[in-house]
Amino acid sequence: MAEVSTRDVREFLSQIQGQRVTLKELRAELNILPGTKSFDLIRSIIFQLAEQKIVRSLGIRGEYKVITQVEPVPVFAEALPPPAIVMFPRDLDTHFEMDFAEDIVLRQGDLILLAGRSNFGKTALCMNFCAENIDQHPVLMGNEYTTIDNKPSPRFLLRIENMDWVKWRDESGRAKFTLLPVRADYAEHIVKDRINIIDWINIDTGEHFLIGPIMEAIKRELGKGIGIIAIQKAEGAESGRGGQFTKDFCDCELLLDKFGETDDVLLTIGKIKEPKRRVVGRTFVYGISQGVKIINFREVVKCKSCWGKGWKLNKPCEDCSKSGYINKEKHGQ
Repeated sequence: MAEVSTRDVREFLSQIQGQRVTLKELRAELNILPGTKSFDLIRSIIFQLAEQKIVRSLGIRGEYKVITQVEPVPVFAEALPPPAIVMFPRDLDTHFEMDFAEDIVLRQGDLILLAGRSNFGKTALCMNFCAENIDQHPVLMGNEYTTIDNKPSPRFLLRIENMDWVKWRDESGRAKFTLLPVRADYAEHIVKDRINIIDWINIDTGEHFLIGPIMEAIKRELGKGIGIIAIQKAEGAESGRGGQFTKDFCDCELLLDKFGETDDVLLTIGKIKEPKRRVVGRTFVYGISQGVKIINFREVVKCKSCWGKGWKLNKPCEDCSKSGYINKEKHGQ
């Protein structure tokens, strides 16, 4: 029997890049028997391959990590692609897009994160993103759109009906969007190069740190598309459930809270990967009619009379009606 060669070992290792392997497993896979010259030779071969960064010792006797081989990426081989075209929801009173959208640049493969309180505006925002980008044939999946038996949920159909300004069907009568009955393992079902909207991602208590790997996996599958995902957030929290892990892989973060004692939504701009000008921290308020219609959209700033607390001298602040905010125009800014 011919002795094992460095080439034999390299060819085998190329098939298991990224995995762990022991000398014992190598000998078994390459049919190296005790007492042969190759039995001891393979140890020397592995030492050589470690110097060539084909494998890395894990500090455990006889165990190695097979290094995934990469090639340098040519930086100037292709021109910078243009920004992705994504329309943000609009105010149905004015028919204008949410005005902060013009200050945000989105690129192919970016992820928009909507973190909001339970039952307070996430689905309305997701549906409006779908509506404004309907001609790009978006994909919908998540907990809000389908029933357990994989049918459109009654609430989803009602929202479609209430959004009577949207042309949901093409000329042949088919839906201009794709509805997938997916409520887990979202990355496996992402439709590449499309706008994928996931409402919402549910993670068990104590495992919120998993949102980071979930978001990373989704981004890897988007291709030239855009991801829009919704997650739960505690009232007043500066991030969704999962804390900093929710921010690591998002490119545009919108935080949704209740506005004072009203039913309006307070939208705060969180992390923005590529702003055209300062936008992080700006706050906006809008109402929601019929569960989906965005109305009375306006920018607000913290009230200087109570410094955003809603109370002044142990009494409700009259200037901001105890909300802690006042319309930006009224504030003279």
